[in-house]
Amino acid sequence: MPSSAFGPSSDPMSTCEELNLSIPGSQSSPSIRADWKAGVVVMSGESYPENSFELYDQLIRWIGSFLANAERSLTLELHLNYLNTSSIRFMIDIFDLLQTAFENGKEVLVQWMFDERYPRSAELGSEFKEDYIFPFLILSTNI
Repeated sequence: MPSSAFGPSSDPMSTCEELNLSIPGSQSSPSIRADWKAGVVVMSGESYPENSFELYDQLIRWIGSFLANAERSLTLELHLNYLNTSSIRFMIDIFDLLQTAFENGKEVLVQWMFDERYPRSAELGSEFKEDYIFPFLILSTNI
């Protein structure tokens, strides 16, 4: 039995694709793509959804299950130009999960990608980075 909606299944027909998470973005919410086999979560867009819980709860459950069940590292690649207060709170919850996993020996990495046209995004990434000891890169997408 899986430990959560996204955990590995005892069903031999279960595939990694079934464990992936894909949430389309909108004007007010980021697209989210989580690949179990690759150990990568990519979020892109702006985040000021009407109901942050509906959006982030699925992702937090997926990350928690991955960290508990997968035998490989997890990378979060974040392309977030704007986050409202409730989205920031959920990102803190995600980063707290990563911090605990890192302290328990799990390899985790955050790549905070920012566009130089949105300097507040780089500042927000830096503010998050200050609070955690796991690898946290802040990278410009401008070449």
